[in-house]
Amino acid sequence: MDEKQRIEQLRRELHEHNHRYYVENQPTISDYDFDQLMNELQQLEARHPELYDPNSPTQRVGSDLQTAFRQVAHKYPMLSLANTYNEQDVRQWYDAVSRGLGGEPFEVCCELKYDGLSISLTYVDGRLVQAVTRGDGVRGDDVTQNVRTIRAIPLVLSASGYPQTFEIRGEILMPWASFERLNREREAAEEPLFANPRNAASGTLKSLDSRVVASRQLDAYLYYLLGEDLPADGHYENLECARQWGFKISQGMRKAKTVDEVFDFINYWDQARKNLPVATDGIVLKVNTLRQQRALGFTAKSPRWAIAYKFKAEREQTRLLEVTYQVGRTGAVTPVANMEAVQLAGTTVRRATLNNEDFIRSLDLHIGDMVYVEKGGEIIPKIVGVNLDERPIIAQPVAFIKRCPECGMPLVRYEGEAAWYCPNDAGCPPQIKGRIEHFVSRKAMNILGLGPEIIEDYYRRGLIKNVADLYDIDVQQINGDGSRDRSAQNIVRAIEKSKEVPFERVVFALGIRFVGETSARLLARHFKSMDALMNAGLEELQEVEGIGEVMAKSIISYFHNEQNRQIVERLRGYGLQFSLTSHLLPLTSKLAGLSIVISGVFAHHSRDEYKLIIEQNGGKNVGSISGKTSFILAGDNMGPSKLEKAQKLGVRIVNEDEFLKMIE
Repeated sequence: MDEKQRIEQLRRELHEHNHRYYVENQPTISDYDFDQLMNELQQLEARHPELYDPNSPTQRVGSDLQTAFRQVAHKYPMLSLANTYNEQDVRQWYDAVSRGLGGEPFEVCCELKYDGLSISLTYVDGRLVQAVTRGDGVRGDDVTQNVRTIRAIPLVLSASGYPQTFEIRGEILMPWASFERLNREREAAEEPLFANPRNAASGTLKSLDSRVVASRQLDAYLYYLLGEDLPADGHYENLECARQWGFKISQGMRKAKTVDEVFDFINYWDQARKNLPVATDGIVLKVNTLRQQRALGFTAKSPRWAIAYKFKAEREQTRLLEVTYQVGRTGAVTPVANMEAVQLAGTTVRRATLNNEDFIRSLDLHIGDMVYVEKGGEIIPKIVGVNLDERPIIAQPVAFIKRCPECGMPLVRYEGEAAWYCPNDAGCPPQIKGRIEHFVSRKAMNILGLGPEIIEDYYRRGLIKNVADLYDIDVQQINGDGSRDRSAQNIVRAIEKSKEVPFERVVFALGIRFVGETSARLLARHFKSMDALMNAGLEELQEVEGIGEVMAKSIISYFHNEQNRQIVERLRGYGLQFSLTSHLLPLTSKLAGLSIVISGVFAHHSRDEYKLIIEQNGGKNVGSISGKTSFILAGDNMGPSKLEKAQKLGVRIVNEDEFLKMIE
């Protein structure tokens, strides 16, 4: 056997062993023997780079060569499901399906609703060619390179009988065991903890270093097959075929012929789910045959042939030990309940947010109280009540702190705000690091590679004390012991590229308290330059739609702070965009004075692109229909409630092609 044949043989064997271990949970060789085969394949592939295959088992270890994710349009839109929380709603849905099918008999496929990150996988000739996140349902991020590291997802199908091209959708998850291990590692390294497995899975899959994805041991369950040449008319039957092709399909999937059988399934899993290795938050019910699904069709946002039943939050009782306080990037101080450990929805809970001082007072919370804890949406722990019958006699009420726990500055509470704030935004470490994290984030300056851990490292080493310091660092400074030269070069290049980020995102990146992404865009479009914004008075700021007195005073306060002005001037000197670029300025006045609502799915441009086009032609985007709405730009699947309201108010409906002719 020559080396090419041996490479092909090893790839087949390793794919099969991966499937047996991660999908069937029935390994047939030891970890040591698996590693020996993998090492042999790696050595052979190194000698034969001309035989590179992106779907080789060796690609599951990942690399650090990932670049920014590109946006990909979904062939079939990824719509969300309508949610229900009680049996009455389920019965109403079941009856509506029966009416919609004219009384024709139907079966319901009952499935577990996994709580992770939705993914769409495309296979051609039995090989994975693309993996795309849900995104906005119309477009998502191409994360193929990262998905190849997830061992539960087959790279090459092992059986036969699959269509030449098909799409399969499912959920990427971080198992409870992996989640708790990851948070233990982060806690030991004094790094911020992930709030829940869903966020951890999402953050992991969006990592630009696929080695990170490989190390975190993500899992995946697939639950929906799409294509032109599917093997069966039944959804359940198609998934059983997919199981034979090598996909990980839930063992809990069942078909029900009556609504009572549906309720039996729901009631069983309401308890049994607590023993699952991954997070679930409900049940998905789907009309089984594809023919009947097509007959029932869709609403604007969801299919009529499917619904999600959400489980009620699990509740437990435990003792409150103490209240500690965290400081966010805006200076907001959040109280945190530290409790005796309790098992809740598959994980150990020791902490829960208390929101603010008013929330603590509403519970009349005392140290030592027995408190009721739930997980909102099965994930976020929260205290929902106090067992007053078990309050200790010597228990003392929780008194909210008066000074910042990080820098000691007296806290302030702004008019109309529930939170207390530390006003020392220039000298409070969590605020400094939080503002830097915000500055580099995707919707702000989009500086890739600078996560919280790296920012913490740079801050601790004295390389950065504010956002302007980022533009002073070089490869030699951040390379440390010399082992991170490539990543250091990538970070410096990303910092340099951020100088091209448009002005409106620079305004957002500054992290001015109360100024969000939308407010930053409105301010940038109104003032058109940083100088005009910096020198604007209270009344002038409040002339901008959506800018109230509190936000206006915050903007003035930010620019009157000498340290902030110095940072802004340094950013100007480094070449950041400090004025509105020509492509964002209004090009025509064809839509001047018009208030336009966008609704539906479009063929020629995305919704965000149409919003920009409206602004470039002098129009105004509004979110809801009223008597002041000039017209609705309507795509496919416009919501029936919006259509009804438009007809009632006599608001004009304009389709995509008509609109494009209007602005030509």
